[in-house]
Amino acid sequence: MIPEQFWLTDAQFSKIAPHLLTDTRGKARVDDRRVISGIVQVLKSGGRWVDAPPEYGPKKTLYNRYVRWAAKGVWVDLFHALAQAGGPPTEVLIDSSAVKAHRSASGGKGGRKNQAIGRSRGGRTTKIHALTDAQCRPIAFMLTAGNVADCTAGAELLAHLPPCEVLHGDKGYDSNAIRRRIEDGGALPNIPPKANRKWKNCFSPLLYRNRNAIERMFCRLKDFRRVATRYDRNAVNFLAAVCLAATVSYWL
Repeated sequence: MIPEQFWLTDAQFSKIAPHLLTDTRGKARVDDRRVISGIVQVLKSGGRWVDAPPEYGPKKTLYNRYVRWAAKGVWVDLFHALAQAGGPPTEVLIDSSAVKAHRSASGGKGGRKNQAIGRSRGGRTTKIHALTDAQCRPIAFMLTAGNVADCTAGAELLAHLPPCEVLHGDKGYDSNAIRRRIEDGGALPNIPPKANRKWKNCFSPLLYRNRNAIERMFCRLKDFRRVATRYDRNAVNFLAAVCLAATVSYWL
C-alpha cells in the first residue's frame, strides 16, 4: 500500500461490513474494502473518477458503486447507523456551511432548485446543514440551495434532533417557530437573541462557548476536496459524499 493513499483498516471495515448490502444478485461483488477505500480516496483528493489510482481496481467500478449505493441510500444509512450507536448526546449544535458548486455540477434533472444549488453572494452554492454533538461528531445532514435561510432549513433539520438537554445555535436560528420546535422535543434552546427582538430570550454565553465544535467539524469535512467543492450534479450523490466523509472522519 502506498502511504499517501487511503485504505480502510481491519477495525474500520469491521464496523462498516454489517451495514453493507447483502441481497445482491448475480455475480458476487468484488472486494468491498478495496472499492470503498478507492471511493474515499477520490473524495479526499478531489480528482476525477477516471484519475483514481489503479491500486483500487477498475475506475468504472468505483464510480458505479458510489452512485448506485447513493441512489439506494446505503451511504446515508451507514452514517446514521454508526452515529446512533454513539448514544444520545447531552448537547447538540446546529449550523450550516456554504459550498461552491463547480461548473460540472450544472445540468441536474429538475433544475437548480431540485438539486440544492442556488445563487448567493458567493455565486452558485449549496448549503450543508448539520447537527453535531459537543465532541464535533455529526448526527444529521441536510442540503439546500445556498440562498435558503438557516431558520427555514433548521425547522426541517430538527426532525432528526435526538433526545438532548440543550441545543446551541447562532442568531440565524432565532425564530419563535424554531424555539418552540426545540422545546417541544424536551430541550432548552440556547440561541442568542437578535438585536431587533423586543423580548430577549434566556441565553447563556458560558454554554455557548462550545458551539465552535460544529465549525471545527465543517473544517474537517472540507479536508475532503469533493466536499469543499461540489462536483456532483445530483444532490443525492453529494449528500452521500458528505455522509461518507463524516463516517470516515468521526465514526470509524
